[in-house]
Amino acid sequence: MSKEKYVAYVGTYTHENSIGIYVYDIDPDTGVFTEKGVAPINNASDLCASSDGKFLYSIEDEGVASFSIESDGMIKKINQADIDGMRGCAVTTDYQRRYLFVGGFHDGKVTMMRLNPDGSIGDIADGIFHQGVAISANDRRLDHPKVSSVRLTPDQDFLLAADYGLNQIKVYKIDYKKGKLSLCDLIRCNLDSGPRSQKFSKDGKFLYILDELTNEIEVYKYSVKDDEPEFERIQVIPSMKGANLSDLSCELMLSHDQEYVYVSVDGFNGVSWLKRDTTTGLLTHTAQLPTSGYFPKAIAVLPGDKYVAVLNHDSNQIRTFAVNHEDETLLLRNRPVTVGKPNSIWIQKL
Repeated sequence: MSKEKYVAYVGTYTHENSIGIYVYDIDPDTGVFTEKGVAPINNASDLCASSDGKFLYSIEDEGVASFSIESDGMIKKINQADIDGMRGCAVTTDYQRRYLFVGGFHDGKVTMMRLNPDGSIGDIADGIFHQGVAISANDRRLDHPKVSSVRLTPDQDFLLAADYGLNQIKVYKIDYKKGKLSLCDLIRCNLDSGPRSQKFSKDGKFLYILDELTNEIEVYKYSVKDDEPEFERIQVIPSMKGANLSDLSCELMLSHDQEYVYVSVDGFNGVSWLKRDTTTGLLTHTAQLPTSGYFPKAIAVLPGDKYVAVLNHDSNQIRTFAVNHEDETLLLRNRPVTVGKPNSIWIQKL
């Protein structure tokens, strides 16, 4: 039995019945979520915590917001800051809590915000608007820059900004002293792919990019040579079998033991999972199952890898499923948790 304590922070859209960021105690051994409170905030579309577990950061309509994490896991708002652009959709911070990085889907902007020692968000250090137009292979899709996610490399030297509209991952060198970003590389995804989510393996050797529109996972080897990042694509594999045009891959997560990759898929309204070779980084499709809800916008693998939590945005529920790799099944073991328009989740050890 797990003796460690964990909480889950669930960001919601607040244009209907929800209030903000909901806080839950979670039991990794049973998959049970127990609501303990909520912090009011407008439309928390993405969340991240500082590496020391002291602060939580969130997107909100007014820009970005910071919260202190109390000893019991509840959060208390510190401040909010303007990002000088349209509403953001993705947020992350470096391990030393020097800057907050924000991705803007609506205006294609990457914003670098200073963080203060007390955890509050300071002013804007740098901001870059992506430029260009993507044309599809068959002239069906004209699009403009849309930053869908931001991710730091494991060495913390580079920021990867996935651009859903341009079918690219723009790679920026981070100058922490000057507070500047400079473009140093591009990862060119397939045409019409719509890169959305990106995750690194724990050992820092492999990058996994989830393409929403083509329902594919791109696997890259990552290394640094002469202070420059190098990305070598070693695999492209369907995120699920038999996908059609109505199926859109939403989120990708690695298990804590790094042996599996899970993907939530809209349209299919379910989860697909793939076996991961921890040495080569390569993936092999294992199974896929519906998860009894609509628009599984986000997922989380609970500590211990026994359960997967699925946030069904359109059916206003969180459902947890026990994972059985021998039978290749996901089993609903607990009552669904009702919450309005859940769209992001961050699990934090207390």
